[in-house]
Amino acid sequence: MEKAQQKTTIIGHLKENYRLYAIAFGIVVIAELIGTIQFSVGSALIVLYPMLFAIIISIIFGKDALGFLKKKETKKASQLVLVAISPFMAKIGVMAGANLPELVNVGPALVFQEFGTIGTMLFALPIALFLGLKREAIGATSSTNRDKDYGLICSKYGANSPEARGSLSIYIIGFLIGTTYLGLLASIVASFDFFHPLALAMASGVGSGVMMAAASSTLATIYPAYADQIVMLAGMSDMLSAITGIYFTLFISLPLVNKMYAWLEPKIGRRGKNKNISHSKSAESRVSQ
Repeated sequence: MEKAQQKTTIIGHLKENYRLYAIAFGIVVIAELIGTIQFSVGSALIVLYPMLFAIIISIIFGKDALGFLKKKETKKASQLVLVAISPFMAKIGVMAGANLPELVNVGPALVFQEFGTIGTMLFALPIALFLGLKREAIGATSSTNRDKDYGLICSKYGANSPEARGSLSIYIIGFLIGTTYLGLLASIVASFDFFHPLALAMASGVGSGVMMAAASSTLATIYPAYADQIVMLAGMSDMLSAITGIYFTLFISLPLVNKMYAWLEPKIGRRGKNKNISHSKSAESRVSQ
């Protein structure tokens, strides 16, 4: 009986949301037909992946542009993101177990690169609060906000939470400008001739395959003698960032950013509308007295 009810529930859900699934499927087909586009800007190799085109098409179809997708559908779509990301997170766990000896032997250099997230947090959180963000700033600044990080935020705070909205915003921005930015950044940093090419290769792995590919492809073009090693180290670094990053975010970044938020928000956070109204009323009453 329970199985029959569950089956009916699933079928009912599909019937209720068939339009959303059909649109998502159509967007995926269009993005895949466009495919991957590569072009060079100076010495930097810019790579545009189908995911980028899928995001752009979804924005165009959204309620604030063409209005083809309704507000109710966009809310339901946000709740389904965690379902779509779950297989990817399971894949990371399998990768971690299969490559545990390699991860142990790779040395501390790749492990400690995750501490760069703290530097990003120290720089970005005060700016986000100054611009008026509230709890969204926690999700936006606690990590690089790739698939694993967004899944963790949704699991911890909920898909409709302010933290999830902040994380999703950076997730989308990462796809929109992240590949271009990292490709150009790799070219600019390499032009200084200060860091070893293999060090730059390790820095390319930020836990995002598309961003890693853009940066490592640029470095391989600039340093052809190290091309194979750059690709190998960048891939290893990216895998390690994906595996260790979720634990770093859960046990270090999120607790730290929550403490920083609690301390900084009352000091530099912009007042909400209601607070401004109450503040102005109290000021008027003091003047009248």
